[in-house]
Amino acid sequence: MKKAFALVLLLALTAGPAAAQDVLVRVKAHADAMSVGGQSQPERDDVSEQWYSTGRTAQNGRDSGFIVDLHKNVAYMINHRDRSYVAAPLPLDITKILPPEAQQMAPMLQMTATVVPTAERKTIGRWPCTAYDATLTVMGMPMTMRVWASTEVPASLVEFAAKVMPAFLQGQMRLTDESVREFTKIRGFQIATELTAELMGARMRTTTETVEILETAAPAGTFEPPAGYTQRATLSLGDLQRR
Repeated sequence: MKKAFALVLLLALTAGPAAAQDVLVRVKAHADAMSVGGQSQPERDDVSEQWYSTGRTAQNGRDSGFIVDLHKNVAYMINHRDRSYVAAPLPLDITKILPPEAQQMAPMLQMTATVVPTAERKTIGRWPCTAYDATLTVMGMPMTMRVWASTEVPASLVEFAAKVMPAFLQGQMRLTDESVREFTKIRGFQIATELTAELMGARMRTTTETVEILETAAPAGTFEPPAGYTQRATLSLGDLQRR
């Protein structure tokens, strides 16, 4: 079953033009300051680079990174702070690489989602977008997400969003099968998002916005863990707090 799943994803990514070029996407992200349970977290801003290639994608931010290689049937979660990474086979099951301290919570981490397309349109940057409203629920906590998606992007990004991302999110976010089908309602590549939630009386808000999409060759080593980084068996609690 796992081999069949990986093969489906690989075929989806390689179904485009024979000479498909790598695509670089730069995304700015923001998280509002918040205080919960006696602990305060300052606001955070970051700009990440996301690379998309045939059968591979890599996302790299200031503190962490993420690589998926369907040719090798593996995902890498990278921690730049302590120069380490965790490798996990595909299809990804995040519960198998949780730290021991979080294992008891694993059964409660399954998320459900509903997505409602809207008639709202606007241009973000140079990309005409359509709005989608998603409601996510995990451990009884509801979260709302506004997604602005565009089909006016390189074909490889549209194919990734339609054929690969929903299935991959199922493992990363522990989505139910029905919730995965909900995410397929989003047509196109996600250009901007806004996620809000109430956590123990505190308001959490994060945003992302694409600022550049460029078709260009990825540098050597883009789809490999950085040289000199140490491989670990599981994520740390710090990894989970930053994701």
